[in-house]
Amino acid sequence: MRRKHCEVTDPKAIRTLLESCTIGRLATTDANGYPYITPVHDVFCNGRIYLHSSPKGEKIDNIRRDNRVGFQVDIPLAYVDLPFRPAQGPCRLHQLYQSVVIRGRARLVENLAEKTAALNALVAAHEKGSQVPHVTEDLPAVQACAVIEITPEKTTAKFNLWQNKPPKDRKALADELRRRNRPEDRKTLAALTLENQVTDGDQTPE
Repeated sequence: MRRKHCEVTDPKAIRTLLESCTIGRLATTDANGYPYITPVHDVFCNGRIYLHSSPKGEKIDNIRRDNRVGFQVDIPLAYVDLPFRPAQGPCRLHQLYQSVVIRGRARLVENLAEKTAALNALVAAHEKGSQVPHVTEDLPAVQACAVIEITPEKTTAKFNLWQNKPPKDRKALADELRRRNRPEDRKTLAALTLENQVTDGDQTPE
C-alpha cells in the first residue's frame, strides 16, 4: 500500500469493520474480461464472506467461469470541507473513511446444512433484535436461492483518519466535528477515539 500510514493490519479492526458493514461490493469478471460489480448483502462468518443470490444471473455465470473475485466494504466518515481549511484551496477537500478490500475465491455452497447456516448468519447480522424465525433446510426458499462463499486469499485495509497529521490539526478537526455534529461527524469522532487520534480530553462525552 502506497500510503503506509493508512494501512491497517490488526485482524480485530479488520474483522470489526467487515462485521459492521451492511452492504458490500462483489467484483467478478464477465465473459469479455470486464469487471462486473454488484452491491450485495453479506455476512463475515468464520473468516469467510457469505452472501445470498438468485441461482441465475450474470454474477453466478461469472463465478462458474472464473471463481477469482474481489470484495470491498467501506464506511464513509466525515467530509473535511473547504470552510474548515480555507487557505488550502479546493485541492485539499478530503473524505475520511475506513475500507477493506479482499481478493479471493468464490464458490456456490451446495451442502444444505452449510447453506442453511450461512443464511441464518445473514439473517442474524441484518435483523438484529427482531424475532425472525430460523431458516431450516426444508424451506422451499433455501432450495430456490444460491449462497456464495468467498474465501479470502489477500486482505488489505485502509483507514483514512488523518493519522499523518500533527496533533494540533487532529484536535482542530475533532473540535470542528463536534461543532458541526452531523451523524457522520459523531461516527468519525468515535473512530478517531478508537484509533487514539484524539486525546482523552477531546473524546466525545458519554
